[in-house]
Amino acid sequence: MKYLVLIIDGAADWPLEDRGGKTCLELARTPGLDSMAREGVVGLARTVPDGMEPSSACACMSIMGYDPEVYFSGRGPIEARSMGIPLEEGEVAFRCNLVAVRDGRMWSYCAGHISDAESHAIIDSLNDKLADGRIRFYPGIGYRHICTIKDGQTCLEAVCTPPHDITDEPIAEFLPHGVGSKLLVDIMERSKSILDKHPVSIARQDRGDIPASMVWLFWGGGGILDIPSFRKRFGLRAAMTSGVDLLKGLARLAEMTVLEIPGVTDNIDNDHAAQGEGALAALEKHDIVFLHIEAPDEAAHDGRLDQKIGAIEQIDKLVISRLRSWPADELRVLVLPDHATPIEVMTHTPDPVPFVFWGPGFAANGARSFSETSAGETGLFIERGHELVGMLVRR
Repeated sequence: MKYLVLIIDGAADWPLEDRGGKTCLELARTPGLDSMAREGVVGLARTVPDGMEPSSACACMSIMGYDPEVYFSGRGPIEARSMGIPLEEGEVAFRCNLVAVRDGRMWSYCAGHISDAESHAIIDSLNDKLADGRIRFYPGIGYRHICTIKDGQTCLEAVCTPPHDITDEPIAEFLPHGVGSKLLVDIMERSKSILDKHPVSIARQDRGDIPASMVWLFWGGGGILDIPSFRKRFGLRAAMTSGVDLLKGLARLAEMTVLEIPGVTDNIDNDHAAQGEGALAALEKHDIVFLHIEAPDEAAHDGRLDQKIGAIEQIDKLVISRLRSWPADELRVLVLPDHATPIEVMTHTPDPVPFVFWGPGFAANGARSFSETSAGETGLFIERGHELVGMLVRR
């Protein structure tokens, strides 16, 4: 038996009053997912434990079979691990977004989805003009980067807010504050003059694109707890495909193979067909593949309803269709969002998410479609989301 877990990042939502009280999953045309739901086991699962941040770090760790309350110690270090950044004793890693601020308000949490080449040029300049023996910047994907601080444990006590939580809000109210915040704010403030005069920012302004105007530090953490390998935990050879460093970092922590599939990105330009084909091809050498698609989450953070719906529809057309084409007795599938990213608030929430188990051994439990409402109506609720993968492979 082979297994595949499809994580549709941020696809869950709240009912939209101006769309007849329907969610994005209900508005999207998803014949493949709906057929899976009618044929399989559908329910709701809590992927983010009570009191923990509703981030993809916690939620995806749950989906991969690891309890965040036991193993999660900060997102920054996980992404650093994915990027091959070693952390010394006492050194901490923060996510470092390139953002755009206009008239004192958060204009774009992603600097208009700045490209890799542009952002890497900016990171080089930050290292030339702002880094020192204690502070260093590392280039990641698009707007997502890492800043490390030696002897930075105190900085982890600062209260930091993700920039995607404060779109159009005055940033002064959300800068890092409290114990340990002084250095973080200093780095962010000093970055402004570097980015304001940077050739990349000037070029983006000249052609009408949103320029990067400062860095934003959040999601800090120190050393990462060792976790048992996925193979040791479940006895299966596992692989991961994703366009974001976080999922690659989680995969490496679990000693999974990280698949490099051309065309896989962190946004709506992702080649869903290539990613689906690559994931299925990887099952020839692996027992289970985790297929993570970021596109719906990015659209939701931008407040783009139609784009989010379109991303879900493309996943159904180009990925779900491929999963359903496998011989019926050879593949078990788990499909779910990692968390909700409601269009109304444009950020993550800890709401339980719908899931479907499909394949041999899973008999229909009455769901009409793949949606939050239909999943709730089945009465099946999994309180501990990290148990889902075990239910998939051990049933």
